[in-house]
Amino acid sequence: MEALQRLDVWRRSCQLSVNTYFACTRCRERSFRDQLTRSTLSVASNIAEGYERDSLKERVQFLRYAKGSCGEVWTQLWIGIRAGFLDNRKGRELAAETEEISRMLAGLIRHFTDKPGN
Repeated sequence: MEALQRLDVWRRSCQLSVNTYFACTRCRERSFRDQLTRSTLSVASNIAEGYERDSLKERVQFLRYAKGSCGEVWTQLWIGIRAGFLDNRKGRELAAETEEISRMLAGLIRHFTDKPGN
């Protein structure tokens, strides 16, 4: 777990999840709120699960799942902003952080897949 705790993208994705929970405290649309918070949990959880796997191939697969969840979160944030479920400024901040986490995951995936023998 030590390697995971040192991983900036994991720490930031955990914080994204916490920040999303706080941003949704006043959201009355329960199904939207539940789906968005589950999606943000999925980003950090998939990174963690990948780091607990035995093979590099499995680790990369879970990093890809996490990156896919970033797309889901980003989409839900924009829908939430446009539907008035989320504060515009806060929603845009969360969306920008989600994009950055997605870029970080892409870099990490490249790091692992560009290694000889993969």
